[in-house]
Amino acid sequence: MVSYNRESFHSREAYTAQIHLPGHLFEELVWWALQALPDEILVGMDIDAGAPHLPEVEDFFRSTEHTEGLFQGQGFIIGEAHIVNRGNSYSVHHLPEDWTDDMFSTSRGSRAGRFTHWLHTHPNAPAIPSNADADAAQETPGVDMILGLRFSPEGPLPWFDDVEGVRRRVGSEAKPTPAKGRRRSFFSRQNLPVLGVAPSGHKIHEIQLIAFRKSGLGINVILVDKEGLPFGWNELQATD
Repeated sequence: MVSYNRESFHSREAYTAQIHLPGHLFEELVWWALQALPDEILVGMDIDAGAPHLPEVEDFFRSTEHTEGLFQGQGFIIGEAHIVNRGNSYSVHHLPEDWTDDMFSTSRGSRAGRFTHWLHTHPNAPAIPSNADADAAQETPGVDMILGLRFSPEGPLPWFDDVEGVRRRVGSEAKPTPAKGRRRSFFSRQNLPVLGVAPSGHKIHEIQLIAFRKSGLGINVILVDKEGLPFGWNELQATD
């Protein structure tokens, strides 16, 4: 999370707005994604209306092209998340509101049908919006987020590196470990560092996270602690 925030700071001029995601909630999102592998999940998220971004943090990550009022919930920390759907890339999408009116009535009251922000996972695919993702984002009042997970064994859908777009990795890029002697390229490509093992038995090699607006603009994600401060805050201030 510290390295992710460092990149968020150094690349801040590429964004017109920012969104703050609590680290403990991000950990939960990753855990849900790991439990669902190899399926995708769709998660609805709402802001905490009592937790605005800390002004000093907002100013620190603000770009010269910063735009106010760009999306609903802007300026407030994400406060809750709920899994809405699980399946393959064809069945995971933004559900019509009348499908979800009663799904979260006990936890979210009568509004239950809609969320401010949405996140979906890309199992074994970079966290880069597809055309279908861009279409679904048109119905999102806040921002859309993508959590990409690279894992092995890959199954029928191998990892593709030639997808155009900016990648935002949580941690280091998964690069093959140099092997002794000559090996076939397939096995060399599989010789990747392992971050952990999912409940499904898949080895996790890389995690990516991005946020974007329906207009196509990227939104800068800042991972914050329970006090609303970015992980690595003291280090970031020292390097400014």
